Amino acid sequence: MKTTKQILLVASAVIGALANYSENNATYFNPTLPGWHSDPSCTRVKDTFYCVTSTFIAFPGLPVYASKDLTNWKLISHAWNRESQLPGLSYNTSEQQQGMYAATIRYHDGVFHLICEYLGTPGGIVGVVFKSTDPFDDAAWSDPIRFKTGKIDPDLFWDDDGKAYVATQGILLQEINLKTGDLSQPPVSIWNGTGGVWPEGPHIYKKDGYYYLMIAEGGTAQDHSITIARSRKIYGPYEPYENNPILTNKHTNRFFQTVGHGDLFQDEAGNWWGMCLATRSGPDFKIYPMGREAVLFPATWNKGEWPVLQTVEGKMSGWPSLPAVSRDVAGDGPFNTDPDVYDFKGGPIPKNLIHWRVPREGAFSIKNGLEVVPSRNNLTGIPFGDIELSGQRGLAFIGRRQTHTLFTYSVDLTFDPKSVGQEAGVTVFLTQVNHIDLGVVLLESNSTIKTAKSKGQLALRFRVESKNVPIPVPATNIVPIPSHWKSPIRLQISTRNNITYDLSAMPASNEAAAIKVGTASAQLVSGGNGTFVGSLVGAYATCNGAGKGLDCPEGGKAVFGRWRYTGKGQQVAQGVIVAEEGRS
Repeated sequence: MKTTKQILLVASAVIGALANYSENNATYFNPTLPGWHSDPSCTRVKDTFYCVTSTFIAFPGLPVYASKDLTNWKLISHAWNRESQLPGLSYNTSEQQQGMYAATIRYHDGVFHLICEYLGTPGGIVGVVFKSTDPFDDAAWSDPIRFKTGKIDPDLFWDDDGKAYVATQGILLQEINLKTGDLSQPPVSIWNGTGGVWPEGPHIYKKDGYYYLMIAEGGTAQDHSITIARSRKIYGPYEPYENNPILTNKHTNRFFQTVGHGDLFQDEAGNWWGMCLATRSGPDFKIYPMGREAVLFPATWNKGEWPVLQTVEGKMSGWPSLPAVSRDVAGDGPFNTDPDVYDFKGGPIPKNLIHWRVPREGAFSIKNGLEVVPSRNNLTGIPFGDIELSGQRGLAFIGRRQTHTLFTYSVDLTFDPKSVGQEAGVTVFLTQVNHIDLGVVLLESNSTIKTAKSKGQLALRFRVESKNVPIPVPATNIVPIPSHWKSPIRLQISTRNNITYDLSAMPASNEAAAIKVGTASAQLVSGGNGTFVGSLVGAYATCNGAGKGLDCPEGGKAVFGRWRYTGKGQQVAQGVIVAEEGRS
């Protein structure tokens, strides 16, 4: 196994070699949207590209990214950004991978339309269409038009006569009224793919007198593929391409696996491009904590012919030029791979920080720091049990996507717990049953003599919850906090290579006093019970079940300051990690 130093030496050689391609702007690295960004859908309006990805029960959900150059992507808004848009849906969602499945973003008659379907409600699937004339503003996204459906992955297509159509998993086609949500009945089956399981993720394009229907099939794991068919009429019959699939990495030893579920679009020069999902796992498919990420590929689509899509690799080159590099994108959100430098001295919560389900009102606020009111449920909760402890009413957790193979994340914690069991800390979070935590917690004192002033022992606690993974879960480790440490305490998560997380603590005033409290394999947050999602890193507060109803005992509020996330490197091939500054 290569050491980090050896890997970065390889990276330096790769970066140096890129000098030979300085005149070929099409050379770039995947993933273009690193971190958990599954099921991408994209469109272009004038000189700006817009993409949306799946978020399931994360909130705010359905992030909209904008880019001028296809490689620098800025988070500009979330279409689902307030509880009032879908009141009660999040609170009634019990499983870990329900919520907002694959969306499609399209622009028509001056309006952005974002169509999606929400799974996990007692009444079944809820179809939603959000609209906006200003995608750079959260508040401009409308309350959704709802429609009834039993299938997922909706596409939205307007024909030349102005009629709008929705295609869904199956593949079923219906006309939709975008004012009322009414669908034509019954749904018409127009194609069932080439024989792979789960034909889904459809997108319809009209070109050269044909309706092209591009779908995903083969499941979302290593047999994932993109296939295509076409017809002279929108309802078919559809003729499949004889050389299907048109894009897949199945049955290969490539580092990027699960390639599929894509969307196609053009740049201003008329060149075709596509985005789809992929997993940086290699054929072993064991370690992939960032889950399903968004990758960019060039396409050739000549008149009257089938599209030709370039195979997805970590390093892409040898195609017509990308648009000129530009970060001149409107909006107040961050670019996806930029570092976090947040001191929480005022203003709104940064756009790239998200929750697991809609949080309780007032649980998070920025005053002199990010104040977090603890939840009775801890990060695990009791899935399918007591709703007050399940996490369905919102975890006191806030995090950001892990967007780099090599990174360091740290936050300063001011915390004065009053009751045994109160805890605040940091976590690598995949789902409620797959997470790696380092907390500051008040435990029962070991002393046999307790006084009225004795409230327990403050300690650092490393513990892991990981279900459905084939490796042992590390033992819990408890380390008393040295008496001479002064508040705030800095908690840190870092990766020394592509497979290991180190969790450490130190006084914020003295990094040299750092204590490594735990080490965990990234396999513990790869797949498991979160096969559709990817790891978040962030902060939490809990009273671990004490209290009543939704409320913890008095005290235990956590204040987080000096939030830092710095990406250092991206793995782009087996054994090759490219330094972050060398990716673009």
